[in-house]
Amino acid sequence: MPSHESDRTDVTVDCAAAIGPLERVWAAFGYDELNWTATPRGKRNLARLRDVLGAGTTVRAHNIYTSGSGRAVPHWSSGNVYHEDDSGNPFYDWRLVDEAFDAWVDSGLRPIVELGFCPFALARDLPGPDFVSMPPLYGRYEVDLWASPPKDLSRWGALVAETARHFAERYGRSEVSRWYWELWNEPDIAYWQGTLEEYCALYDVTAAAVKSMLPDAPVGGPATTGGGRDFLRGFLEHCADVGAPVDFVSFHTKGAPGFPRLYTPVGPHGAGGGTKQSPSSAKMLAEIEGSLDIVRSFPALADVPVLVDECDPGVPAHYGVFDNPDYAFRNTAYYPVFQLQMTKRLLDFDSPRRRGITGATAWAWYLEGDRYFEGTRSFFTAGDLAAPVVNGYRMLDRLGATRLAVESAGSGPGEVGGLASVAADGRVAVIVWRHDDDQYRTDAAQVSVTVTNLPIAGRAVTISRRGLDADTSNTHTLWLQEGAPQDPTDAQLARIRVGEELAELAPARKEVECPAELSFTFRLPMPGAVLIEISPS
Repeated sequence: MPSHESDRTDVTVDCAAAIGPLERVWAAFGYDELNWTATPRGKRNLARLRDVLGAGTTVRAHNIYTSGSGRAVPHWSSGNVYHEDDSGNPFYDWRLVDEAFDAWVDSGLRPIVELGFCPFALARDLPGPDFVSMPPLYGRYEVDLWASPPKDLSRWGALVAETARHFAERYGRSEVSRWYWELWNEPDIAYWQGTLEEYCALYDVTAAAVKSMLPDAPVGGPATTGGGRDFLRGFLEHCADVGAPVDFVSFHTKGAPGFPRLYTPVGPHGAGGGTKQSPSSAKMLAEIEGSLDIVRSFPALADVPVLVDECDPGVPAHYGVFDNPDYAFRNTAYYPVFQLQMTKRLLDFDSPRRRGITGATAWAWYLEGDRYFEGTRSFFTAGDLAAPVVNGYRMLDRLGATRLAVESAGSGPGEVGGLASVAADGRVAVIVWRHDDDQYRTDAAQVSVTVTNLPIAGRAVTISRRGLDADTSNTHTLWLQEGAPQDPTDAQLARIRVGEELAELAPARKEVECPAELSFTFRLPMPGAVLIEISPS
């Protein structure tokens, strides 16, 4: 792409124009592989994410009721809770689930208890094609019976009630009554092999079971996909008709339906071919707005929390650059900048007219067996090395409690956007980024940022600027500079780890007496972001 150095954008932050509390909607993550939670790597990475996202971050995982051996592979896991003895009497085994929830609670995280999927002993016989299991492969249960409606609603209800009772005893009633209790995942697609009516019947039983043990715990759903708005509306109509409690509503969105796996020659950094596709933030925002409009069309739901508890630029999580080079964005600065601009757009859904989004879950974690920079949807690559996306969340974590107005005007390709805040002690933080939904577009432009009406004018301050782009705060770039080693030496890994932290673009400077207005002009690549902080010394 040609350079656009002559383009310039002026960004203005008015510290006297407070929008309101800055909700930490980004402090949420989730993943398929429940059984990786309590591995040594899992526990280490939980602690690291907690430090970046903060205590109280929500976490969600699939498969707490799925039957199995407790061996996680991409998109599969098992809590293996529900069983029946030879006489058909139910009994429960909490060992695998306790490992995961103990790790979450010990890390200060707030679980979203996703009540699914169907245990083997409760699965129906589903109609379908003849299935013959080969010895190395899973059987029919893993193919689709896990997604079947439970064949006995009373036993399902007892399982849910026992789950609530067990967690209350283990973690305390007041603690688990703060958790979100959600039924199933994406029941509008193949994750649910039943009908809308069957899901609604299951929800009634589930909500009653949770409330019987934890009357104050929030219960909700239906965790539909971006295309599942008819299902979402039907579910909410059912709840309104029968008076079922809906304490929160959840739905999902993805920026791309999935780039196809290409069976092409694999080079040193990934597969060949590809069609240069990119995630679409416009698609995600349209899906969120459509689902949110449905929720708010029910007056009784005007103020309930809304969770986009899968909110991601692309699927599936376990495809990477060795499958399709279009997944390269997960390794680059494009991913964190995409997340920054999406966070701003999510916050913009909140208005005096209606409540917006309460939380947006990044469905990302780490994947056992990944090569370095496999390009999967992960916070951490091999060696527990933080991918560049983590530094995007580090920037968000520096924002204060009150959101400030940001105005942007100028020319040039892509979007120059920003988020700004002021903290209780007067510290002002401003994030400015350049983004385009085309991951292959790279150029640079001048950006001028002016911060007016500084609340700490006249006081001694420290001013810092940190950056994130292809050349800054980027472990992937440093890894490439080391020759893209798949077995890096300790010395190589130490040099690469430098990119895990947000790098200063210039030495921090002190002002003995801060003026009421400060200006900054700098070159900002695309994709790229800059964090400016003006702090009391």
